[in-house]
Amino acid sequence: MAAADTPFFLETGARGQRLCVHSPAFHDPDGAPALGQVLLLPPFAEEMNKSRRMTALAARAFAAAGLEVLTLDLLGCGDSSGDFGDATWADWQDDVRLAVNWLNERTRPGPDGQPVPLWLWGLRAGALLANAGIEAASAAAPDRPVHLLLWQPIATGKLQLQQFMRLRVAADLIGGQAKGAVQAMRDQLARGESVEIAGYALAPALADGLEAARLTPTARVSRVAWLELSTREDAALTPAATMAAQAWTAQGAAVRAAVCQGPSFWAATEIEEAPRLIEASLAALAARDDFATITAEAVPA
Repeated sequence: MAAADTPFFLETGARGQRLCVHSPAFHDPDGAPALGQVLLLPPFAEEMNKSRRMTALAARAFAAAGLEVLTLDLLGCGDSSGDFGDATWADWQDDVRLAVNWLNERTRPGPDGQPVPLWLWGLRAGALLANAGIEAASAAAPDRPVHLLLWQPIATGKLQLQQFMRLRVAADLIGGQAKGAVQAMRDQLARGESVEIAGYALAPALADGLEAARLTPTARVSRVAWLELSTREDAALTPAATMAAQAWTAQGAAVRAAVCQGPSFWAATEIEEAPRLIEASLAALAARDDFATITAEAVPA
C-alpha cells in the first residue's frame, strides 16, 4: 500500500503560505531512498483547475514508481495566500525556487550513493517557470542532475498571453463587442490597470512577466521528456516541438519527444483523463542510461 499524500502549507514569510501536496516515494522495503524528486510547475489560471485530477493521478503514479513528488499552488492560486490579481511573474518564480529548496533539503543520495535527479514537471505555461527551478537547483546543489518532464509545454509566454486574451474575445463575441478587444486590453494593461478575463484579474506585472518568459535550452539540463497530446492515433509532433527538441539536443540534453493519444484535459469542458500521457511519463522518468533521443514518436495503445 502506497503512503498517503500529505497536504501542508509552505511558509514564505511576509509573502504568506503556499498550499503543497507531498507524495512520498513508495518502496518495499520502507525507508529506501527515493529514485528522484519531481516538482510540478502548474499551468496558468483556469487550466490549473481543469488539470488537478490529471496531476493528482500522475503524482500518485510517480510516487508508486519510487519518486518523491511535490505539487504546489502558486501565489494567488487555489488555497495559497493572496489573490490572483496581486501575483506577479517574479512572485511565481520565487515560489518555484522555494519549492526546489524544500526538496533539496529533503533529498538523500540514491541507492548508488549518487545524487538523485530533480525532475521539473512543467504543464503548459508551467514549463516557462522551469528556468527558475533550474537556477535554484544549480545554486543549492551544483552536481545534482536536473531533468525536465514537459506536458504540452508552451515555449513562449507571449503565446500563453495571447491564448488567455482570446477567452475575453470569445466572451465579447457573444455580446457583439469583440472588435478591437485585444488592443483594448493591452492599452488597459499599459495604463497600469488590471484586466478581467474569464473571472481572473490579470495585473500588468503578471502580464508583462508572462509575455517576456521563454523556455530556454541550457546545458544544465541533461534530460528532457517533451510530451504532447492529440486525439489522433497517428499524430506527429508539432513543428514548434520538433524545433525545441532539436534546440535542447544541441545543448547536450537527451531528448525524448512523443505524442500521446488523449484529450486536451486542461481546456476540456468536463474533467478529462489522459492515461497514456501518464504511462509515457513513467517510461521517461524510469529511463537511466538508455534514455534515447527521439525526435518524434507516437505512443502505442
